[in-house]
Amino acid sequence: HMPEGTELSFGADEVERMASLPEVETVVCGIVGAAGLRGTWAAVEAGKRVALANKETLVVAGPLVVERAKQRGAELIPVDSEHSAIFQALRSGNRSEVKRIVLTASGGPFRNWSKEQLEQVTPEQALAHPTWRMGKKITIDSATLMNKALEVIEAKWLFGLEADQIEVVIHPQSIIHSFVEFVDGSVIAQLSPPDMKLPIQYALTYPERISGDLPRMDWLQPFQLSFEPPDRDRFPALELGFEVVRRGGTTGAVLNAANETAVARFLAGELRFVDIPRACREVLSHHNYETHPSLETLFRLDRWAREELTQWKP
Repeated sequence: HMPEGTELSFGADEVERMASLPEVETVVCGIVGAAGLRGTWAAVEAGKRVALANKETLVVAGPLVVERAKQRGAELIPVDSEHSAIFQALRSGNRSEVKRIVLTASGGPFRNWSKEQLEQVTPEQALAHPTWRMGKKITIDSATLMNKALEVIEAKWLFGLEADQIEVVIHPQSIIHSFVEFVDGSVIAQLSPPDMKLPIQYALTYPERISGDLPRMDWLQPFQLSFEPPDRDRFPALELGFEVVRRGGTTGAVLNAANETAVARFLAGELRFVDIPRACREVLSHHNYETHPSLETLFRLDRWAREELTQWKP
C-alpha cells in the first residue's frame, strides 16, 4: 500500500528523469553494472550531489563523467568503502601533498590457494565470501580480485591519480578500509567494522558527521590486523586494472563489459574461474582502442565486448 501522493516509476527513462528533478539535491547511484551509467550521467548533467555506489560508471566512462561533473558543478561522493576511506583520509592534507593511496582488499576466499587449486574452483565455492554480504557478481569479482582492479580504475578518476600513485594491499580482516600516504611519509587510514552503512551515511551527511546506530570498534577485545602484498601471478585480474589506468580511453568500458559477461558464463558453468581474467585480457587486447571516446562509442564497445566474450573459447 503506497502513501498518498507517492509516484511509482520504473524503467531506464524514468531513472534519468528522477535523477534530474529540480527538487532533488542528492542522487544515490546504486544500480549494478554498466546499466547504472545512464542514471548517474543524468544526475551529473543536472549538477546534483552524486553519492556513487556504482563502480562501473567511473570504470566505463571515468574521464567523461569527471569532466562533465566539473562543467556542471556536480559533486561526486564515493560510497564504496575503500573510496570513502580515501575520501575521508584526503581531508588531512592538500591534494598536492598526496604521495600515493593504498587500497585494501580482503583477498577473497582463495587468497591462499595454489594455481592448481584455482583451476578447480566451482561457482559454489566462489560465492561463499568471508567478509561482506553482497550480490553474486561482486562476490565473484572479490574472489578473482577483479573487484579491486575496478576500484583501482575508479580511484584514478575520483582522485585524479596516476598508476604509480595507487597500490593494493591484502588485509583479510577488512577493518582498515584504505590508506593515504602523504609526501612527508605520514600515512592516514580509516578504520571501522566492515559495514556498508557507514560509507553510505557519510556520503549523505558529508561534510558533517552524525551519531548513528552503527557498529563500533570494540577496543576491549584483542585483535590483529595483517597485511601482505597481492600475488599478481595467481590473481592476474589485478594487473588488468592497472593497465586500464595507464591506457585510459576505451579500455575501461571493454574490461568492464568483458568481465560482466565472463562472470555470468562462469556462474553458468561455461568457463572456469581462471578463464575470467584470461578471457578479459584477450578481448581487451584486440579491441579498437580510442583515446578520447564519446559516450556513444563506449556504449557500442560495451555491446561489442559482451558479444566477443560470449563467443570466447578457452
